[in-house]
Amino acid sequence: MARKINLNADMCEGFGAYDIGDDAALLKIVRSANVACGFHAGDPVVMRRLVLRAKEEGVSIGAHPGFNDLWGFGRRRIEMPPDALEYMIAYQIGALQAMAAYAGLKVTHLKPHGALNNMAAEDRDLALAIGRAMKTVDPGIIYVALAGSEMAAAAEELGLPLAREAFADRLYEDDGNLTPRKIEGSVIRDPEVARARAVAMVEEQAVTSRHGKKLPCRIDSICVHGDEPTAVTVARAVREGLEQAGIEVVPLPQMDLN
Repeated sequence: MARKINLNADMCEGFGAYDIGDDAALLKIVRSANVACGFHAGDPVVMRRLVLRAKEEGVSIGAHPGFNDLWGFGRRRIEMPPDALEYMIAYQIGALQAMAAYAGLKVTHLKPHGALNNMAAEDRDLALAIGRAMKTVDPGIIYVALAGSEMAAAAEELGLPLAREAFADRLYEDDGNLTPRKIEGSVIRDPEVARARAVAMVEEQAVTSRHGKKLPCRIDSICVHGDEPTAVTVARAVREGLEQAGIEVVPLPQMDLN
């Protein structure tokens, strides 16, 4: 049974005058932040603000690139050639590296956002394109990938550091992919349910589908979505549950990913 786990959240998902999520509160709970890089959300001002606060809280930061889809919050599927996707990912990593320099931080990981994450979980060409961008910009960046997905396989193929991720606040299908958001109940907003799920995931090294099928998998990091109104209460319950179970919650670079 794993005695350490990383807890991450998707953050920096405001834009201009608009804020989505309580990043300041979440940074006191999670240990790694996935930072929107300007395509589905985020802009230079909110990115800089986020990395400075992350430094204060000892939270590691990673790129959270998505499709160029502000209107759809990156949750609309966009078909594009793998090489174009590769350059788009590299571009967004570079944007966060520039803002991270203001805090003297290093971009330690990358996790695709929204529709891109869902598509790359099933499409090896897209998963490899993301990995090639990472390897070109900084081969030490950790590929945060849905456990058992094509992204996890791509990271291994490319020799990239890999953190296998599970979701405390999302339901799963029997094939290990996330339940589409259009299905009622696919997002878990009850803190106690999320707490129990997270502890079970770490202790059992498995996720359970919405139909009750147990899917064994290694889990290095657990995610809570930062844009949900319940994000802070869910994240707090998850962290408290893990620590009460004797599981240390650490920044992603402190996980043994070998």
